[in-house]
Amino acid sequence: MNSTRQQKIASLLQRELANILLQDSKSIYNCMITVTQVTITSDLSIARAYLSIYMAPDKDIVIGAVRANTKDIRFRLGQKIKNQLRVVPQLEFFIDDTLDYMENIDRLLKQ
Repeated sequence: MNSTRQQKIASLLQRELANILLQDSKSIYNCMITVTQVTITSDLSIARAYLSIYMAPDKDIVIGAVRANTKDIRFRLGQKIKNQLRVVPQLEFFIDDTLDYMENIDRLLKQ
């Protein structure tokens, strides 16, 4: 069960990561990326961000590029949240494929 503090920090990280990835998504990744969810460990050391990737021919390449830029993204995140958090958590990125899953179920139901 997540504490109120974990939920507040996860919400803050989700908002700021979304802004950072929105700035980079067209120029660097050539697609649209949204942050659907952020979870944070109880010791606040690791944040797991789940990303929805749109208009990309290969989502694995995009998530690989995001993971390769994790150090830069974490630095920029630290610049934005330095007044709210003392330590910026390590970032882990995952593909959120729930929309693809829902579309597949919808397509199967229509058949």
